[in-house]
Amino acid sequence: MSPTLTFYGAAGTVTGSKHLLEHDGGRVLLDCGLFQGLKPLRLRNWAPPPVDPGRLDAVVLSHAHIDHSGYLPRLCRDGFRGPVYCTSGTADLLRVMLPDAAHLQEEEAAFANRHRISRHDPALPLFTTADADRVLGQVKTVEFGAAFTPARGFATHFSHSGHIIGAALVETVVDGRRVVFSGDLGRYNVPIMVDPDPVATADVLLVESTYGDRLHPPDDHADKLAAAVNRASEQKGWLLIPAFAVGRSQEILYDLRALEQAGRIPTLRVYLDSPMAIQATAIYAAHTEEHDAELTRVEADGTRPFAPKRFSLSRTVDDSKALNDVDGPGIIVAGSGMATGGRILHHLKRRLPDPRTTVLFVGFQAAGTRGRLLRDGATSIKMLGETVPVRAQIQCSDSYSAHADRGEILRWLAAFRQPPGMTYIVHGEPGAAAALQAAITSQLGWKAAAAEDGQRVTV
Repeated sequence: MSPTLTFYGAAGTVTGSKHLLEHDGGRVLLDCGLFQGLKPLRLRNWAPPPVDPGRLDAVVLSHAHIDHSGYLPRLCRDGFRGPVYCTSGTADLLRVMLPDAAHLQEEEAAFANRHRISRHDPALPLFTTADADRVLGQVKTVEFGAAFTPARGFATHFSHSGHIIGAALVETVVDGRRVVFSGDLGRYNVPIMVDPDPVATADVLLVESTYGDRLHPPDDHADKLAAAVNRASEQKGWLLIPAFAVGRSQEILYDLRALEQAGRIPTLRVYLDSPMAIQATAIYAAHTEEHDAELTRVEADGTRPFAPKRFSLSRTVDDSKALNDVDGPGIIVAGSGMATGGRILHHLKRRLPDPRTTVLFVGFQAAGTRGRLLRDGATSIKMLGETVPVRAQIQCSDSYSAHADRGEILRWLAAFRQPPGMTYIVHGEPGAAAALQAAITSQLGWKAAAAEDGQRVTV
C-alpha cells in the first residue's frame, strides 16, 4: 500500500500546521501547530485530536513558531509519548515559547474564572506549564543534513528554510517516495539568516503560500527605520517599535546597530522591553552556524551584531515601568507586533497622546488589531480600559517579513531539477493559495493544487 498524507491544519488557512504521513503502520506528524486567529479556528484546538496521539510514532517540526509547534503540549496531555524531532535552534526556541504559551493559557483561564465570563465552571487552560515541560522532555535534536528515522522506513533529514533560527525544510523518503515539506520559507539576501536551501527532487511537495498572492514592497526597510529614528531624535521624543519577539526584534536591533555604524542615525538609548525577545536574541547570537555571510563578517571583528551602542535590556516589569519616567529621545522595542498585548500597550498608552512620539510598525497588521486601527489612521484607541487620543506620528514598513513572497517562492521552486509529481499548496488563505497554484501551473507547468482541510492523498 502506498504512503498517504492527510492535511489536518494549515489547509485553507495559515495556522494550525499539521500533516500526517502514514505508511505500513508508521505514523509521523509533520508539525503540530496551534490554531490562532478567528474564533472558529481557535475552537478547533479544543476538539478531540484528529489522530490518536498514542498511535503516533513521532512529530517532526519544521520550526518553533506557535502555529507550527504550539499544539504539542496538548498532544502530550492527550497521550502522545513519542519523540519530537527538530533542529537545535528550534529546540532552544521551544524551551522559551512553549512555557510562555502555556502560561498565557493558564492566565486566560484564571481571568475567566475570576470574572465568571466562561460557559465552563471552572474554565480550564488548553494546556498547562506542566504539559509544556513534559513535552520538552520528549524533544530530540537533529542537525541540518543529518539522517534520522522518526518511524520505521521513514528516512528523513532537515535543510535550511531561512525563515527563523532553526527553521527547516523536511525531506522524507518512504517506500521509495520522496516527500518534501517547505515549512515556512524565508527570504533571499536578507540580513541574519542564510538563504533557503535548494531541493533537487520530490515526488510530493508541500509548499507554504502565506504571501502567495503578492510581492513584498521594494522599499528599503533600513530607510524607513532611519527616518523614524531621526524624527524621534529631532522631536526629542520616543520611537516605539511593536515587534514580534522571535525574528523581527533581532532584525530591528541588527539594523539599528548597522545604521549607527554607518552614521545614518544618531546614537540613542535603545531598550529591548520583552523577556521573550531578550531570550530569543541570545539564541540567535548563539547559533552562529545559521548566520549568513554578512552577519558572520560583522561578528568576525568582535562586534555584537544585535547590540546598538546604548543598549539596555528591560528584563522585569519594574524595568519596564521605569521607562515611564525617562525623557526622550529614545527607542523602545517591545511586543506584541500587532499591539494586541504585551508591554508595548503600556508604552503606547502613555506616549500616543504626545505628538513628539513616533510609532513604527514593522509587520503585517491583521484586521481588528490595535496595530491595524493605528495604521489606518485612528484618532483615538481603546487600551487597558481607557480611550487614548492618538497624536503620535504613525509610520509603517511592510518590507520586514520573514516569509518569502510569491516571487521568492517561485524562485525556490525553479531550483528543482525536475517537477515534483504533485505539489500541494498549504499554509495560506484561500486567495493566496489559489494565486500561487495559478502561478505554479502557468509559469512552471507543474501539477499543483491547494490542499483541502481533512483531505487524504496518496504519495
